[in-house]
Amino acid sequence: MKFSRRNLLIAGAVLAAPTMLRAQDFPTRPIRIIVPFPAGGTTDLLARLFAQRMTETMGQSVVVENRGGGGGSIGADVVAKAAPDGYTLLMHNITFPTTTAAMTLAGRPPHDIERDFAPLSLGANVPLVILANPAVPATDLKGFVAWAKAQGSPPFYGSTGPGSFMNMVGEVLKRDAGMAMEHVPFRGAAPMIQELIAGRVQFGGDQISTCFGHVRAGALKGLATTASKRAKILPDVPTVREQGFASLELEGWNGFFAPARTPAPIMARLQREIAAAAAQPEFIKRCDEVGAEAVGSDSESFGAMVRAQAAKIRDLVASVQLKPE
Repeated sequence: MKFSRRNLLIAGAVLAAPTMLRAQDFPTRPIRIIVPFPAGGTTDLLARLFAQRMTETMGQSVVVENRGGGGGSIGADVVAKAAPDGYTLLMHNITFPTTTAAMTLAGRPPHDIERDFAPLSLGANVPLVILANPAVPATDLKGFVAWAKAQGSPPFYGSTGPGSFMNMVGEVLKRDAGMAMEHVPFRGAAPMIQELIAGRVQFGGDQISTCFGHVRAGALKGLATTASKRAKILPDVPTVREQGFASLELEGWNGFFAPARTPAPIMARLQREIAAAAAQPEFIKRCDEVGAEAVGSDSESFGAMVRAQAAKIRDLVASVQLKPE
């Protein structure tokens, strides 16, 4: 059977029509943003800010659903297995490549960031700060290391779960400083911060937006930030590089992903809505108040950033044999 070029074009248009119609009508029902951590942390806070603005502009409710556990891998898996129709999104952070690398090293990869997810937009840059309980007699990371080495028993450090970013930070610090610490995993940043303030763990860390108020109030000590430059909101806290721990230098972020194979027109619509929300003066003001920098990037640059950071994190995870258990 012979097909003319015209017939092939018509056939292609017919096959593409359902996708085009879906994209044109999108959204026709509520959209959910999966946050793979309990409520109260930075990623949850930012997701709710985006959801509120997107609800106002998209004509449908955008709701946040918390699926904590597994260092963020449980919630991410929900999105990886969701229908690629734009109605289930993931908002994750630097823990995403960390946990994924740790689980892959352990021989049970939960998903592949590049294969199973489509990057939508960088939502905000949020510096990461390393913290100590105020009872610890140290004012910076170097001082904490000296104090920890002098203790009769190792101090405890908290993280958002085995294989998470702070788990990696704790293990890399132990290696680089030649010190001992005991790991205490939590289901999210909020409960870890509570236990850090209470003194049941002595060392931890999180994105600056959830803890800078505690630092200013004296309930926590800021020992270092992991970014390449000091945070504007905590200018007296030195960076890890300034203190001789350059291997811990990693930029903090929060960004949106969709399931892989989500149609390009729907991806484009979602990216525009996220970027528009991040550009609103009230949104920027709210981010500034908590030490975050609203971004709203294009999908390509966000994807390139995640891939580059994931490569560095894979090397760190392998070097300390970080395991998600």
